[in-house]
Amino acid sequence: MREVIENWLLGHWYCDRRPPFYLRLLEPVYRFGFEHSQKNQSDLFHPATPLIVVGNITAGGTGKTPLVIALCKMAGRMGLKAGIASTGYGRQSRETLIVQVDADPLACGDEPLLMAQRTGFPVVVASKRVDAVRLLDDMHLDLLISDDGLQQANLLNDIGICVVDGSRGLGNGRLIPAGPLRESSERLNQVDFVVTNGEWPDRPAGLETHSMQIQPREFCSLDGTKAVPVAQFIKEHARSVVHAVAGIGNPRRFFDLLNSLGLITENHGFGDHHDYRLDDFGAIGSGSLIIMTEKDAVKCRSLKLQNAYYLSIDADLPDELEQKLTDKIRAVIRERP
Repeated sequence: MREVIENWLLGHWYCDRRPPFYLRLLEPVYRFGFEHSQKNQSDLFHPATPLIVVGNITAGGTGKTPLVIALCKMAGRMGLKAGIASTGYGRQSRETLIVQVDADPLACGDEPLLMAQRTGFPVVVASKRVDAVRLLDDMHLDLLISDDGLQQANLLNDIGICVVDGSRGLGNGRLIPAGPLRESSERLNQVDFVVTNGEWPDRPAGLETHSMQIQPREFCSLDGTKAVPVAQFIKEHARSVVHAVAGIGNPRRFFDLLNSLGLITENHGFGDHHDYRLDDFGAIGSGSLIIMTEKDAVKCRSLKLQNAYYLSIDADLPDELEQKLTDKIRAVIRERP
């Protein structure tokens, strides 16, 4: 039911038509509630360790996780040890956990598990984001990165990054539930960096943005036995129809990526953070080739699917952005006592 509602809302948010009047009537209610919550935040926390918050101002996924992973790799090149804070959206546990690389995604969340596996840095999930940051702050790290949290008014960051899905932008520009905005687009002028996932042709005039590009790494079998270079995989399967599976914020982006590589796909889109069951693959014929996102793979390994692969990706940051981030991080570290 949640996915049905989400898809129905997305249909109104990212189109040229005005949203229904009843959604527009609720927009001021959301605005009042959001502004009230921001003014009444207590227990302000500014960690001793420099904190980067990677968030967005729209509901749904924009590409924050690949950027967080890229920032961790950048920190490693700088000789810094980073830690990642998350709430583990959609997880079934309420505990504060240090995520292990072999953890159950139902307990820690799909994205935290993926980040722990890809970075090798400590990842902490907690029901309250500030609790995850507090635990990391006690680990004597050099840098903290919060996956989401721009709307967390009681958590003071040193560097704020807002990620925008370039293909969707800000949709109809309205606040929830009439549109996708968690807060006013003015917030884009208050963060340190606006990073777009792909090009954003309709970005506001005068707004400085940096475009990251998603680069395919390799196709990996779900059972962990194969890692095939992209060019070889495409050569072997270019004439076959493959079943593309994506339960992310914008499944169309993943399908388009596969098509751009030369694959012919039959697409199976699910809601973000979908909890997969074998029944979800019932319409796919036995022996058919399945390709999914890396985030979906962490939840599907236990299903023992046959002939299933995931596409591992990296976020490629422009040199100018990486240099500015490096300079900003070093400056923040120097300013700390």
